[in-house]
Amino acid sequence: FKKVWNGMTTVLVLMVAILAVLLVGTRFIGLMPFTVLSGSMEPVYSAGDLIYVKEVDPFELEEGTIITFMLSEDTIATHRIVEVVPDAEDDTVIRFKTKGDANESEDGGLVHYKNVVGSPIFSVPKLGYVANFIQEPPGTYVAIAAGALILALVFIPDLFGDDEEKSTPKKDVK
Repeated sequence: FKKVWNGMTTVLVLMVAILAVLLVGTRFIGLMPFTVLSGSMEPVYSAGDLIYVKEVDPFELEEGTIITFMLSEDTIATHRIVEVVPDAEDDTVIRFKTKGDANESEDGGLVHYKNVVGSPIFSVPKLGYVANFIQEPPGTYVAIAAGALILALVFIPDLFGDDEEKSTPKKDVK
């Protein structure tokens, strides 16, 4: 029983560690996770996917590249560049005409190069739902409780282990 218990708790701890790396640890290597909220980029990215965005030099972006950009202070979008539009008056300014792959028409406005967050380099399907859930109060409490429960499960066998095993000296057989 103890071996099965240890195996199960090891798997749980590994799953939590992997989840932590995917949700938080990637920030240490310069990746920013964002949840896809709509199906505008299907089939590349579906609603609920967690995309990992790496900062890019906007002046190196080309038509066909997928970018993540700020629409407003509160809204981030990820769409494909359909045209790079240089500024008529200032050579140091560029804008991007974008479109979601699943959308019929191009986006209404141009994206200023300073609003480009980066370009997605990979995604994890449906993990965005988990990320969004644990960022809001009910989900945060559930995540904390689940972490505490996993820690308790790891240490339960040690707390209620056989006292006889510990107190009985083992005999050496020669």
